[in-house]
Amino acid sequence: MRICSSLWKVIFLFLFITTVISAQKDTLLSKAKQPINQLNELRDQLEDLFNDPNFSDAYWGVVIKSLKTGEIIYKRNADKLFYPASDMKLFTTSASLLLLGSDYKYVTQIFTNGDITDSTLNGDLIILGSGDPTLSNRFTGGTTTKIFEDWADTLISKGIKNVSGNLIGDNSSFDDLGLGRGWAWDNESDWFSAPSSAISFNDNTVEIDVKPSELNFPAIVTVVPNTSYVNIIPKVITVDGNTRTEINVTRQQGTGLITVLGRININDKKYIDHVAIENPVMYALTVMKETFLKKGITIDGYLTDIKNFSKHILPENLVPLIKHRSVPLYEIIKETNKNSNNFYAEQLLKTLGLEIFNYGTAENGVKACRELFNNMGINPDNMVMADGSGLSRLNLVTPRQIVNLLSYMYKTNEFDKFYSSLPIAGVDGTLVNRMRKTNAENNVRAKGGYNIGASSLSGYLRTVSGEPIVFSMIVNNYLVPTTLAIYVQDNVCLRLVNFTRN
Repeated sequence: MRICSSLWKVIFLFLFITTVISAQKDTLLSKAKQPINQLNELRDQLEDLFNDPNFSDAYWGVVIKSLKTGEIIYKRNADKLFYPASDMKLFTTSASLLLLGSDYKYVTQIFTNGDITDSTLNGDLIILGSGDPTLSNRFTGGTTTKIFEDWADTLISKGIKNVSGNLIGDNSSFDDLGLGRGWAWDNESDWFSAPSSAISFNDNTVEIDVKPSELNFPAIVTVVPNTSYVNIIPKVITVDGNTRTEINVTRQQGTGLITVLGRININDKKYIDHVAIENPVMYALTVMKETFLKKGITIDGYLTDIKNFSKHILPENLVPLIKHRSVPLYEIIKETNKNSNNFYAEQLLKTLGLEIFNYGTAENGVKACRELFNNMGINPDNMVMADGSGLSRLNLVTPRQIVNLLSYMYKTNEFDKFYSSLPIAGVDGTLVNRMRKTNAENNVRAKGGYNIGASSLSGYLRTVSGEPIVFSMIVNNYLVPTTLAIYVQDNVCLRLVNFTRN
């Protein structure tokens, strides 16, 4: 019995010690694996989000990477081609900053082939365009025609009150293809499809303002700028306060005829819409002449594109009168990305073609970007860049290519300008109403994109522990409301922001 009792004591002690050692080992292994388990937990959460059954018939492309370690935190269809919508602007704006420099400025010049006698300019006014997208009130804080008014004041200061010749627009530095390759023809009059041109004005759009009048009477419809270049057919009725405002604004294809149709609630202050115009050069020249006339400068001749001018103008016979410089490129890039300005993006792409290959075309712009994309780790033969804005559905890129671009920009001298151009979650731009009152607010800097069946979000964020993250999320071919895609993207950003490592 004693031997048996002693044996049991030994066995019990052995089992106890073994259990303690095993428990300590498990504890140590658990602590060692904890960061991996946390990362796996994050990945599981992301996987759940991207497996949302609402997108079972759609395709998500995702790459999320740590800029601190270079580690790929999560990926899905990383090397598949997707239509990126407005995330294409990341390619256009980054290339513009690196190839042109953030301080690059457009120059628009006005010349004459005549002389001044008794306040009359005996000759023509020739406006030489370089693709400046900023000839508007966007950066002046004044009226829409502020720049043209300033030009008129300059001519008056030179003693000019009458021009005996013509007002000629030289837009030959760009091609005449105003719309991008693959753009939908039925979007031609929409503001987001405004045509590109070496001479442009007011984003090549007009503003349509509709105000209510008396009940059951026609509403008050006006156009800004007030110009004869477009003709308005107003068909809007003022309705009672219980009826919702519904207005449709369209421009007849190939003309300046704009129909404003619908109804406006009598309690509404104003309804505003924007319409893309036809023939940017003639639009700019028309408003310029009208502005000059208001300032007291008359033009006796006609308005024409230099390509249609019957006489040959020799550059050596021209006398410079005005040289207008735009705001620096980084301000233009900020407008392009913050507000997803398609028109600005198209102007930038053709400007790259003009500066690198002496002729502003989309093809030359893309050609100018190819070597740069190679340096970014993006094979230009494995993507399609059809335009600068992302409006064309012919554009095709991979999430990894976007992340490679963003990672490359992170290491360049132009990163601060590029980073500050991106919309800030919950603060400004196209993300002003997204991720508000969360840890992602004022943290996520990203470019969003949208078109029918496509939603994208790509950019930068920092986790709560300060780790910089770069990401790209694109979903194509979904049929559910886009708000659901946005919900997934925003939740992914929030999970990433809250992620921390031990």
